Amino acid sequence: MAPSRPNIILILADDMGCGDIGAFGNPQAQTPALDRLADEGLVFRQHYSASPVCAPARAGLLTGRYPHRTGAIDTLEGRGLDRLALDEVTLADVLKRAGYTTGLIGKWHLGALDPRYHPNRRGFDEFAGFRGGWQDYYAWRLDRNGQISPADGRYLTDVFTAEAVAFIERRRREPFFLHVAYNAPHFPLQAPEEDVRPFLEAGLPEAVATIYAMNRCMDRGIEQILAALDRLGISDNTLVLFTSDNGPEFGGSPSKTRYNLGLNGCKGNVYEGGIRVPAILRFPPLGRQGVPSDALVHFTDWLPTLLGIAGVPVPPDLLLDGEDLSDRLCGDEIVRPPRFWQWNRYTPMASCNAAMRDGPWKLIRPVIGEAMRISPEDAEMDRRLKYEPDNIASISADPEPVRTIPAPPAPLLFNLSQDPREQRDLASVEVDRVERMQRDLDRWFEEVTTERSAGD
Repeated sequence: MAPSRPNIILILADDMGCGDIGAFGNPQAQTPALDRLADEGLVFRQHYSASPVCAPARAGLLTGRYPHRTGAIDTLEGRGLDRLALDEVTLADVLKRAGYTTGLIGKWHLGALDPRYHPNRRGFDEFAGFRGGWQDYYAWRLDRNGQISPADGRYLTDVFTAEAVAFIERRRREPFFLHVAYNAPHFPLQAPEEDVRPFLEAGLPEAVATIYAMNRCMDRGIEQILAALDRLGISDNTLVLFTSDNGPEFGGSPSKTRYNLGLNGCKGNVYEGGIRVPAILRFPPLGRQGVPSDALVHFTDWLPTLLGIAGVPVPPDLLLDGEDLSDRLCGDEIVRPPRFWQWNRYTPMASCNAAMRDGPWKLIRPVIGEAMRISPEDAEMDRRLKYEPDNIASISADPEPVRTIPAPPAPLLFNLSQDPREQRDLASVEVDRVERMQRDLDRWFEEVTTERSAGD
């Protein structure tokens, strides 16, 4: 007998853009499982991550709160800046208390060092994956509930798929929450040769061909997950949500730049290309198939929304930034509060790489290059955490590197309803609006950064 509460599977890609999916308009992408999911579910065309980079985005997704409130403000696990503060409550925590069995397969990146930050201590009954920001796809180490297993010759994406399917088979008779956090197509760019070859033969550059091959392997894994639900007869009572943590990484040598719906920007910045990410929700009781939605949905909305669909109350002492949209997901005309983003290296700076969206209007504080620089020592520690993890026992206690930050560039203003590619800066003709939005952005930044400082 199917459980009364729905199972929930949250699938998260890593650095995958909207343009990497066939159903989103890219004929060169090969993503039949995601295309099928889009045909059978609800596709969100204005869906936003909580951050243009990994750890803060994941913090927002799993807590329903802006990343600055949670302690996870950067990706540098060697400094502990990826750590989800120990007083934060995760979606897994809430669902576990409500009787769900909870599992995380794949990438964590919310505390790579110190057992207190291990996923098994953050609401997940089962964990099979890695705790840092990235992992080699062949020379991997798998943390399975605290026990480390060496690589066995399999491709890491396939390992995660096998673990996910096994979890579903074990837990099919009870309500479960499974978070499948694939690390594809994040660096390092590695994929089986037979998967890369068709994209090379189609004339794509090597890096892009490899990325599309990595996505193809992940898509095959998603197909296996969906097939397991069908085989076990639990598809109708299982909510499947697919998204990506942030926009695609561009640039590099060879270049990773590729089709992304013409959106401006990429991973790391707060233009649309960095924070607007794909989202597909399939849950048969919703009764909506192949329906696109222009409702503005933010990562922080998913915790209360998934709880709302599952019939699990939000704990009364949990202060959220997201809203429960469970009864409004199929409508485009959702009046939403303003949304905010900000990210730079080390201590956050309100004047660098920040954005606010209020209706169709979007204010951007552009990147300050010096504020995005990390020290060679921190870069080396990041490398060692991936390849020499047994030789690092604790985070760095060194002070932040000394940097001379220049005066910030002037704010930019875009009307996304008229200019979705952010090509026409209207700041000079909307002076009052810029000033008002800047004040709101400053107030938000002070609020979210002060809360965590007060709570430490």
